Amino acid sequence: MPLVPTGELVAAEPVCAFNVITLEHAEAIVAGAEAAGRAVVLQVSENAVRFHRRLAPIAAAARAVAATATVDVALHLDHVVSAELWRQAPEHGFGSVMIDASRLPYRENVAATRAAAEFAHDRGLWVEAELGTVGGKEGEPPVDPHAPGARTDPAEAASYVAQTGVDALAVAVGSAHAMTVRDAVLDHDLIGRLRAAVTVPLVLHGSSGVPDAELRRAVSGGIVKVNIGTALNTALTGSVRRTLAAQPELVDPRRWLAPAREAMAETVAHFCRVVSADGPAGADSGLASTGAAP
Repeated sequence: MPLVPTGELVAAEPVCAFNVITLEHAEAIVAGAEAAGRAVVLQVSENAVRFHRRLAPIAAAARAVAATATVDVALHLDHVVSAELWRQAPEHGFGSVMIDASRLPYRENVAATRAAAEFAHDRGLWVEAELGTVGGKEGEPPVDPHAPGARTDPAEAASYVAQTGVDALAVAVGSAHAMTVRDAVLDHDLIGRLRAAVTVPLVLHGSSGVPDAELRRAVSGGIVKVNIGTALNTALTGSVRRTLAAQPELVDPRRWLAPAREAMAETVAHFCRVVSADGPAGADSGLASTGAAP
């Protein structure tokens, strides 16, 4: 199927967005979304691009996997700090980009994000930005998501969206990137106030560390795009460790990558079902303590 613009998916229903690091990630994300019968966003972060040393190969792989999907798939360039990188988004098929100027002082963040948004909008891209301190990304100092000043202020958020012209806003409401234990407690009152204050969809980063019940409540309260990365890496790595512990003689990577890819696909399907309107109710699955596939 052809790629679907990210904005169209987000406008239709709450959607999960999963980080792509390898070809196996992309394959697993699409397989899991198909199993759940849900649209999905494939995200490539600046950190992933740095790992591959250039954007073109991983972007081409993600596009190729998306083309085989039986569900709607969007392609998103995530957490982009470098202007050189976000300027490449249109030529590589991305329908959206997340401009990450969150480390800059507020006024500089506004100016940088507005300039990037103007460039992106002129080329038909949907633009996400971040306000507040989610924390936990590679290269960043540890941040307490509950510390005073870390959370997104609703009045500031409204002003920021108006000044920058972004199409979606990632907000700091109690989650953090790179969490391997799902015990984050979200500020649902703040989510409600942010939903009332801004006119664009709200995005939750660091969702790997958020329990199922908290995710369902956040979506009900106004979160529309749910970003997930670490849970896939936990599922992949856990599977590889188990396979090699049981069969230490293996040298063919396909023998341990195949079950790892399946573990990621199961994790994707689980999150897609949780975030969807008719997702499972009741107790959280085995994902709650480890982030591994159920």
